[in-house]
Amino acid sequence: MQEHQRRFPLGIVIGLSTLVVATGSATALFTWQNAQKNQPIQIAVEPPQTNAPQSVPAAPPTSQNLITPQAPTTEKTAQIYWLRDSATDLELVPIAVKVKSADREEAQLTAAVNNLLSDAPNKDLMTGIPNGTTLRSLKVKSDSVYIDLSKAFASGGGSLSMTGRLAQILYTATSLNPTAKVFLSVEGKPLTVLGGEGLIVDQPLTRSQFEQDTGAKKE
Repeated sequence: MQEHQRRFPLGIVIGLSTLVVATGSATALFTWQNAQKNQPIQIAVEPPQTNAPQSVPAAPPTSQNLITPQAPTTEKTAQIYWLRDSATDLELVPIAVKVKSADREEAQLTAAVNNLLSDAPNKDLMTGIPNGTTLRSLKVKSDSVYIDLSKAFASGGGSLSMTGRLAQILYTATSLNPTAKVFLSVEGKPLTVLGGEGLIVDQPLTRSQFEQDTGAKKE
């Protein structure tokens, strides 16, 4: 009997070496290789830049009181991961979404995923997530993120498109906690097979497991 289900495309190469530029940012390369061709298709993940909190000078002491400065207001930054096509490369590009530190992680990630399901912020960025996909619910429990999407998420697309959309959801949902587990459902049912090509999805999704499932090789 013909096998209709398969796992992620093999031949993904993850470049652990980083290219450091003047700003101190780096790029880790994810290479998706077409299963039917020898020419590789690269997916590059650009790590978000981190802004060091500005220090607040301490007020000079007086003879009567030592005044301690208030700690600066902190901001947590969730990341939305879009796709960018650069001829031979397909890059995962993070866009920062700043939220107040008082906001719960669940609220931060809900805002980030809802933004991801909207239009890309500019013409240079795109998404592999089908139009009409909506977020039905998002819950954070301990180190796990539970996401339920509408049925449009599982429709259409080839292997690269399906892998790209999973990467977008996974990396966005774990942008505040890169080691978190993601449990992905569609219309309330755990997602086990994605798209018409029958891409098998093992759950929970994690960044490290995602790399293993795609047959990633570390350089």
